[in-house]
Amino acid sequence: MEQDLRELFKKDRKRSRDVLKEGHILRFEEKLDKAMPPTKKRFGLWKFAASILVLCSLGLASYLLWLEKDVETPLVVNLKKEGSNFSLGDLSPDLKKVESYYVAHINLEFSKLEVSEDNRAVVDSFMDRLSELNDEYELLTIELNDIGPNDQTITALIGNLQLRLQLLQRLKKKLNQLKSSKNEQIINTTI
Repeated sequence: MEQDLRELFKKDRKRSRDVLKEGHILRFEEKLDKAMPPTKKRFGLWKFAASILVLCSLGLASYLLWLEKDVETPLVVNLKKEGSNFSLGDLSPDLKKVESYYVAHINLEFSKLEVSEDNRAVVDSFMDRLSELNDEYELLTIELNDIGPNDQTITALIGNLQLRLQLLQRLKKKLNQLKSSKNEQIINTTI
């Protein structure tokens, strides 16, 4: 039972030095190929179609950007004063989003207004206030250019836009109240 460990390790070293028969690897690869033949990849047509799709998308996107530069969309409210260096939206993309949001909603509220001879006086008083807010916005923009961007000016500009939107929403509400009261009067007089 007693065996010399040195002898055991010598025998193990001799066994590990045994070399594989010549061509063993080639035979193994052939058997492997027979058992699992390589599949042909047919992605060539898909790659071509995908690349055409990407190129068309890039072309369309660049064309639309080119059109956007050439066509100026008129806004109901012009927030940029001529000759000014930059406005609120020129400071950062986030402020541009905020300014665009408020301008879009202000214009939307303008488009929803139903002005008639009956409510002309109310609309005119609200429009005078909006004109004052527009003048104040222009002064704040000039201050922004003269002093430079600071938290107070930016907050005042955003607050101005918020006030305009709130004022237009109040005007719309007031016009709806006037309209409903006129409808009630007409109904009462006909009954």
